[in-house]
Amino acid sequence: MEINNPEVLADVTAAFERYEVALVTNDVAVLDELFWNSPHTLRYGATENLYGFDAIRAFRAGRPAAGLARTLGKTVITCYGRDFATANTEFHRSGSDRTGRQSQTWLRTPEGWRVVAAHVSLLA
Repeated sequence: MEINNPEVLADVTAAFERYEVALVTNDVAVLDELFWNSPHTLRYGATENLYGFDAIRAFRAGRPAAGLARTLGKTVITCYGRDFATANTEFHRSGSDRTGRQSQTWLRTPEGWRVVAAHVSLLA
């Protein structure tokens, strides 16, 4: 299995960066687009466990749009073959001294790269 094929890594990195822009600007349409539309998709958030695309979409639609700006650090994207990747990053929100962590599992689908599993947590 090829790890971090440069073309695949560039594609996943672009999808990850597009997701990040959508997240901090609360572009719900793009966030919905980038999650796999499946009951198998899941997202564990800092305060919620969401099972299935419909639950994730409902959460995004009801989430407050204020205070979303953040700075990323130590981002690691790894591609395994041509159709599977992970993206992990640390983040800091303005006005908080807590470090957040975000993990995403990406899958190449016929529609493009999609998040199939995500986890967000904050260190104490």
